[in-house]
Amino acid sequence: MDVRNLHIPSIEGLQLFESIDMMIRQNYHHLHPSSASTWSKISGEPVQFQLPLNAPAFGAAVEGVSGSGKTQAIRRCLGRYPLQVIKHPSFFRMTNGLQQVVWLSLDVPASGKATDLAAALMTAWKKVTGSTRFDETLSGEWRNGMQMLEEWRQVASTHFLGLLHLDEIQNFFKLSTLDRRRRRKVGEEPPELSIVEDQCIKWILTLMNTWQIPLLVSGTPDGISALTKRLSNAERIVTSGYHAFKHFTDVEDPVFRQQFLPRLGVYQYVARPLPISDELAVVIMEKTAGVQRLIIALWVAAHRVAFERKEDDLRLDDFRVAADTYLAPVGPAVDALRSQDPKRMGRYEDLVTRDHSFWGQFWGPVKSN
Repeated sequence: MDVRNLHIPSIEGLQLFESIDMMIRQNYHHLHPSSASTWSKISGEPVQFQLPLNAPAFGAAVEGVSGSGKTQAIRRCLGRYPLQVIKHPSFFRMTNGLQQVVWLSLDVPASGKATDLAAALMTAWKKVTGSTRFDETLSGEWRNGMQMLEEWRQVASTHFLGLLHLDEIQNFFKLSTLDRRRRRKVGEEPPELSIVEDQCIKWILTLMNTWQIPLLVSGTPDGISALTKRLSNAERIVTSGYHAFKHFTDVEDPVFRQQFLPRLGVYQYVARPLPISDELAVVIMEKTAGVQRLIIALWVAAHRVAFERKEDDLRLDDFRVAADTYLAPVGPAVDALRSQDPKRMGRYEDLVTRDHSFWGQFWGPVKSN
């Protein structure tokens, strides 16, 4: 089961780390403690508050179907920093020193509501820093989500938060009613997602624009598409980078065939391992549609099938049996994804592909250099 923790870095993952690092470093470049404007911004003083002219909004987006490895890539990028919290025993204008939080990562709550988002931010902050600052708020009745978000923002700004990562961004939006989805005709485009609470979207834009906290968002194609539907949102969310984590679509893909599969093939827990052949690659691609999480799941499940025999070997049929049993529930989605047929993929809202060609072209020259 430890194979589930296997992570093979990709070029996109390395470029993602560059985007994250640039956002954090540029943010701190504009937040120098000796600058009066820095403390005016943090305190939110209405008269003295002025943003530096050279402090733009920092935002980046990561998109990919469920299981494509985007969340793991982000976590491992953030994990490259030696410390998440830097403790300064003494700090400019701080009598008791400062806990500088370099980054904070959390999932958008399933409800998509401001009160739950604020509670999640406060809980994550306490887990990372050990602070009891929000205990009283969390123990009371959650009534005003925007007040709670502002309370968290003030603390985050005071502690010089370097970057905020919000995963599962699609939770800010809700699906159409079940009845409407059932009445959708074959081939008809799925309806756009609707915002659960508009104030949440406005708040994260204010977080970047006014309070200059870099934001990294990640989610499935439908969520990223809904978030960037308006140009004003898209311009801020992806101005520091747009990263599409893709599943493998071709057996001959050199990343799959020469890097991913050979590395995975090392982890065979049988006396007589199965050769890493073209035939094995074809079976894996057919049964998983090239989705990294499903490939790992199939690998583990095939071993479970193999262990039921006494021969202590791994066979191609083990993968086929595992796909038809342990992974049977995802079979229809795999078939839809492999077909690349918009009509079939449209049955699954989080498989719907959106046109982000502009941002791909925008960042393409940067990535190629």
